[in-house]
Amino acid sequence: MPEISTRDFDAVLFDMDGVVTRTADVHAAAWKETFDRLLRERAEASEAPFEPFDLDRDYKLHVDGKPRLDGIRDFLAARSIDLPEGSEEDDSGTDTIHALARRKNDEFHRLLERDGVRAFESTVELIRNLREREVHTAIISSSKNCEAVTKAAGVDHLFDTRVAGVESAERGLAGKPAPDIFLEAARELGVPRERAVVVEDAISGVQAGAAGGFGMVIGVDRNGDPERLREAGADIVVADLAEISLSP
Repeated sequence: MPEISTRDFDAVLFDMDGVVTRTADVHAAAWKETFDRLLRERAEASEAPFEPFDLDRDYKLHVDGKPRLDGIRDFLAARSIDLPEGSEEDDSGTDTIHALARRKNDEFHRLLERDGVRAFESTVELIRNLREREVHTAIISSSKNCEAVTKAAGVDHLFDTRVAGVESAERGLAGKPAPDIFLEAARELGVPRERAVVVEDAISGVQAGAAGGFGMVIGVDRNGDPERLREAGADIVVADLAEISLSP
């Protein structure tokens, strides 16, 4: 059984969506609604075939785990779509990168309000066990909604620090696959990177953990495709964190 040695590691840095909270599907659905609307409108205007946003290919390759604006830019580039950057004041009905970000955020909140949010019990149990052994825990996310989501899921109190979309914007941290957000969390905890574990389910997040030189990167594969996380740099890949044991 894969294990985390509390003798070798002083902190575990958990990604939020898909690792701690069951919000990855909500994000994916919000992205699909946002991009499909744009793609359908462009297809109708040019009388070209409508090629919808693909949750298996497009979401995982271009959007998953990245800051909102970076995900939009990367997906549009993959489809050879050139839109103006715009500004944060853009109405969600306009076609700019910032307007798409607003549209996606509005859709995410609509779905969150309708469906609510839950945490993965196996992850919560692991976090509690780590904290009982005096191992620091941090929550990481590219989302600016991180605090609202963790509070809604009732897990906000389980972390010593949070570095998410709001903090990244305030401090000028580069988004995943750059390791900045994880390095910042380790710095806040006062833990050297080699004594910290990164737990991620996104390709970009695993790449960030590997690039940051952390002591261990655990990939959580909830889609039946573990090789994509191993190829991205995960040291261990599990289907669920119930598979991880703790050792002295």
